Amino acid sequence: MSSFEEKIGYSFKNKDLLTQALTHSSYANEKKMKALSDNERLEFLGDAVLEVVSSDFLYKEYPDLPEGKLTKLRASLVCEPTLAYCAMQMGLGSYLLLGKGEDATGGRTRKSILSDALEATIGAIYLDGGIELARGYIMQFILNDIENKQMFSDSKSLLQEKVQASGKELPEYVLVGEFGPDHAKSYEVEVLVDGKSLAKGQGQTKKAAEQEAAYKALLMLKE
Repeated sequence: MSSFEEKIGYSFKNKDLLTQALTHSSYANEKKMKALSDNERLEFLGDAVLEVVSSDFLYKEYPDLPEGKLTKLRASLVCEPTLAYCAMQMGLGSYLLLGKGEDATGGRTRKSILSDALEATIGAIYLDGGIELARGYIMQFILNDIENKQMFSDSKSLLQEKVQASGKELPEYVLVGEFGPDHAKSYEVEVLVDGKSLAKGQGQTKKAAEQEAAYKALLMLKE
């Protein structure tokens, strides 16, 4: 817990809030903890705080964008894949309390678990320190590098637009590998343009793997 506090630059007055934010339901069930000891209620709260803070930021940062474009931009920044990406960047998965089964099947890199935990930490900081400290946390770890995160969340459609503009065939996504047991599979997908491989991506779903492959392809084309 203390090393996580050092990483985010915030020390909790109520350490129990941080513990709860990092406690997945699989751990709470395995340890037979009392009801509502996991991070799901904090995730609910953090999701609302994140929406208010991100809306306020985008409203002020982009004064010329109409409502529809602001909504689309906000959605790209607070969707599950982007939040999971932010959580991975800060190494959040290594701090989570997971049940043995969840841990053994890749729970520390599962996008749904990571995004929920990140929202739970937002909720915990909000309760412990108030809205401004929660805002600082969100700005530091989520509302940064917006262009890159927008590209990450919308990578498949952006890649399609880029390829079409160059007069090439539409990207083709090919499943090249499956890993793990049936209840916790990971997939590897390769994206091809005009029969040429651009990049590969992995994910807990085929769609997530395609998204990652498209993002890596975009980065390569950008370079």
